Amino acid sequence: MVTNHIERSSRPKSLGRYYPSEIGSCMRKVWYSYKYPQELQPELLKIFEVGNMLHGFVVEVLKSEKNKDVQLLRSEFPLKIETPDFLISGRVDDLVLVKASGKTIVVEVKSTKSIDFVKEASESHVMQLQLYMHATGIHNGMVLYIDKGNLQSKQFPIEYDEGQVKEILERFKQLHQLLTSNLLPIDEAKKNQDKQWLCRFCEYTEKCERNES
Repeated sequence: MVTNHIERSSRPKSLGRYYPSEIGSCMRKVWYSYKYPQELQPELLKIFEVGNMLHGFVVEVLKSEKNKDVQLLRSEFPLKIETPDFLISGRVDDLVLVKASGKTIVVEVKSTKSIDFVKEASESHVMQLQLYMHATGIHNGMVLYIDKGNLQSKQFPIEYDEGQVKEILERFKQLHQLLTSNLLPIDEAKKNQDKQWLCRFCEYTEKCERNES
């Protein structure tokens, strides 16, 4: 019943429309996801749904009258970054006003199996947040991790980095050029020791091993 409830049809990605949540992943995997789109598996959909539920809880906390030090300004709102060749389309989790300091903060919420293993914000989550800060013009950010099992949390303030944003936008440009030229990217995750764990969960492992393009 749960599977039936959350089941949804996946739409093929359109060339020229890219997403902040993917650009920190292995470039080859992202390339494959455009060339060989696959249906989302039920177990993965359930993980996504738990993440949505936890974000809903975070919104309730931020809106609660019991927490008067913060004000939720906006939640789950879309944004776009347009370039001459392609469009970057994303959705910001939360925009929060901290009343004591007067700062407005862009908050990216992520769920995790165990908060104990979260020592710092992951590179891909920081990249995603940097794009949101760039697009909104709000240069105070935070990645908030919520434990799925006990609702414990950790938060990591992130400062806007114009140099990093330029590198991220260049990465999108490279992805677009590789897709439009039908050129297979290098197998980034396999060549980077810090990212090799991504290969264990990649649905394109067999194609990657064959360097299929």
